[in-house]
Amino acid sequence: MAPFLNRRDLSFQLFEVLPTADLTARPRFAEHSREVYEDVLNLAYSVAERYFANHAREADLSEPHVVDGKVVLPPAMRDAVRAFRDAGFFSAHHDEDLGGLQLPWVVMQAVQANFQAANVSTSGYPFLTIGNANLQRVFASPEQQRRYMLPLLEGRWFGTMALSEPHAGSGLADITTTATARPDGTYAITGTKMWISGGEHELSENIVHLVLARIAGGPAGVKGISLFLVPRYRVNEDGTPGEDNHVVLAGLNHKMGYRGTTNTLLNFGEGGETIGELVGEPGRGLAQMFHMMNEARIGVGMGAVMLGTAGYLESLAYARERRQGRHASQKDPAAPPVPIIEHADVRRLLLRQKVFVEGGLALGLYASLLVDDTQTGPEEGRADAGLLLDLLTPIVKSWPSKYSQEALSDAIQVMGGAGYTRDFNVEMYYRDNRLNPIHEGTEGIQGNDLLGRKLTQAGGRGLNVLLSRMQADLNASEGLEGLDEIRDGLRQAITWNTQALGAILPRAAELGPDLFLANANSALEMLGHTVVGWMWLRQAATAARALPGARADADFYRGKLQAARFYATHELPKVRAHADLLASADRTTTDMHSEWF
Repeated sequence: MAPFLNRRDLSFQLFEVLPTADLTARPRFAEHSREVYEDVLNLAYSVAERYFANHAREADLSEPHVVDGKVVLPPAMRDAVRAFRDAGFFSAHHDEDLGGLQLPWVVMQAVQANFQAANVSTSGYPFLTIGNANLQRVFASPEQQRRYMLPLLEGRWFGTMALSEPHAGSGLADITTTATARPDGTYAITGTKMWISGGEHELSENIVHLVLARIAGGPAGVKGISLFLVPRYRVNEDGTPGEDNHVVLAGLNHKMGYRGTTNTLLNFGEGGETIGELVGEPGRGLAQMFHMMNEARIGVGMGAVMLGTAGYLESLAYARERRQGRHASQKDPAAPPVPIIEHADVRRLLLRQKVFVEGGLALGLYASLLVDDTQTGPEEGRADAGLLLDLLTPIVKSWPSKYSQEALSDAIQVMGGAGYTRDFNVEMYYRDNRLNPIHEGTEGIQGNDLLGRKLTQAGGRGLNVLLSRMQADLNASEGLEGLDEIRDGLRQAITWNTQALGAILPRAAELGPDLFLANANSALEMLGHTVVGWMWLRQAATAARALPGARADADFYRGKLQAARFYATHELPKVRAHADLLASADRTTTDMHSEWF
């Protein structure tokens, strides 16, 4: 079996490119060390390899189904989530007094990367539960945390987020689920939620849903949306699950991929009252929910990266073993066939995969470190770290989701007909990843968020922080051998970005929101490709500094330098077309009439 994770690259990103080991200078992480982080990552890999990778294909082939009113999942899933719980990963980043290890978020994301690469379907249950608990830690009352959050941190209960409805997928302003006040201060929840991952199963004692609903009589639009804690089973005074809370499974959605993660249609208030508790203040639900959604957007990007990585490694192993054809210069038909990795076009396909998945991993971990910087970094830098994180979040979600899909397509192409069969996992990874450009907001939503909000937030301060950090890395790379292509390519891409944004942003009022946002996807592509180019500059500079003293790792560092050259020559030139289109305020899409299709 091909490896599902490049552990050497993960270590390189964490401890050579990023200053993860230096986080121990911060009071929250003072008792840690690089050795502690490496031990945690080794444990994560061990659990992922033994308990998650072993049933990834089974989770795909044995779709969730209902028997006698209960959702049936492969038995290995229960063993996997129990192993995850026993390793302490549900609470690992939380305070010690909550049973946690106070791990930095960047280390926690690296931990989760092991499970996402090994089995993205089963890892979805802990992923959602951790995000649910994180939201409660910020917004729920102490009593709510005791009743609902602590069982999540212990891994006994699981969590979801219930936002969408059948008539309103991403259009949350149009939700109709209603919360009616009860005399005891709780609320009766009625309505239907659609596309709820992890919404029904028997993997845990209880399921805690975070539900967006409107308090009866509240205002229309997003201002009327509040957030509620709604358990599958009501909670007894002693904290144990009690009677049914009438959260009813109305159906399972049958998906192209990600099949092992249940995806549900839930009815609230069917057959009796569904009781929920308001989180925080009324009307603040969407703002509260974005705490989990923004975290999930980074997690989705990381999940896409890990699926792309697993596919890349499988196609790489295949290319090294599969013999077919001869070099173009070899005219002797009696000569033995060569491994297909010897062919230039196969190397092109492998290089594309490498730059997409390793560039995406660098970006996801960089954003995760920004989360730590906003919470534990020097006070004077937290605001800028937050603005940069806000700016990068739509890119972190969308760019790896899209380009991991291209990487997986290339993996199938490398393997030819074999890659299209179920004899290998790449076709499963391809189907799994197709969800990532959709959930937590489509590419169109991310593009509108980037151009319509994030680039102008705080007077454009986030963009200025990004440009200054890229310039600092460009300056620091001067004089390093082997970086000319990536350094020059990034400089040119930055120029195209600044010219395009300088042309379009001042015209927002003149163009009006419809035309201004018509080409937001080009802003997303333009800036996304540039930011990943920056990630490759950082990797190449680190490799160039390490190479002179490297022995066993020399080929690893040379590979980084060559991949950076490839990204500079094959990918960064694409920035110009998007920049030109964005700057032109092209009207082609807005002027297209629906009747003309």
